[in-house]
This record gives sequence, C-alpha cells and structure tokens, in this order.
Amino acid sequence: TDSVFATNRVIRNTYMLLSMTLLFSALTAGISMVFNLPHPGMILTLVGYFGLLFLTTKFRNSGLVVVFVFALTGFMGLTLGPILSAYLSLPNGAQLVMTALGGTGIIFIGLSAYALTTRKDFSFMAGFLMSGILVAFLAGIGAAIFNIPALALGVSAMFVLLMSALILFETSNIIHGG
Repeated sequence: TDSVFATNRVIRNTYMLLSMTLLFSALTAGISMVFNLPHPGMILTLVGYFGLLFLTTKFRNSGLVVVFVFALTGFMGLTLGPILSAYLSLPNGAQLVMTALGGTGIIFIGLSAYALTTRKDFSFMAGFLMSGILVAFLAGIGAAIFNIPALALGVSAMFVLLMSALILFETSNIIHGG
C-alpha cells in the first residue's frame, strides 16, 4: 500500500504541475491574442521550442527545470495565440476551437483514467511513438512547405493518434516509476 500511496502522490503532483503549465500557456496565448501579436514564423518557433525543450531536458534533475518548463509552455502559448486568433476570425471559429479544446480534455481524462485503472505497462510503445512522431513531424513540415491540404489533414489525424498513445505511455511511466 505504501507504493500505491507514493504512486498516487506522484500522479497528483504531476497533474498539478501540468494544470499550472496549461493555465500559464493559456494566459500567454490570451496575452498574445489581446495584443494581436504576429506569429513568429516556423523557424523561430522550432528554434524556440527545441531550445527550451533541450534546456528542460538538460536541467531535469535541477530546480531550474520548473523555470524552463514554464518558459516552454509560455512560449508555446505565445505562438498559439495568433493561430487561435486566425481560427476565431472564421465563421463558426469559436465552435471549432471549443470543440478541439473539449475533445482534447475528454481524450486526456479518458486515456489517463484507463491507464490508471488498468495499470497496464505501455512502455512497449516507446519505439513506435518516437518513429511515428518523427514521421508525422517531417510530414507536417512537408505539408506546410508544399501546401498540400490533404497531407495536412492526414498529419493532424496522425498527431491525434500519436499524442493519444503518448498519454497512455507517459501515464504508464508515472505509474510504473519511469
């Protein structure tokens, strides 16, 4: 029972930090929308994202990791703000954004609950997730460069499936001490 309590404490703390970073990202996205900031472009977005991701990984065993995690999620919010503004300006844009938000929340809660209740070990998906995310990422860049709407839709579907699998994988890691 001590291991169950320890696991529950780790899950509670992890989800609390996740909630705080999501709220911070939403705040920075809102600020970006209010000030009508332009999107920084693909190059700056990728450099900023991977740079902050690198720093988060490099300092993962230090107290500085919290600073870099919030910097990463804040940066992601700033880059998301102009995209949300563009969608909200479309007819039925608010419905589209809210459907995506609601669907994401339901999928996250459902898959996390599944991983927590079954306690199944999803570590076998590591290689598939790594290669799948790499392929989807490169296909997304190709869809953006060559302006292929069907490929962009396929990439979006791939990322929904891959991120759903990643939720199972990471929740399983938390449960099993990874």
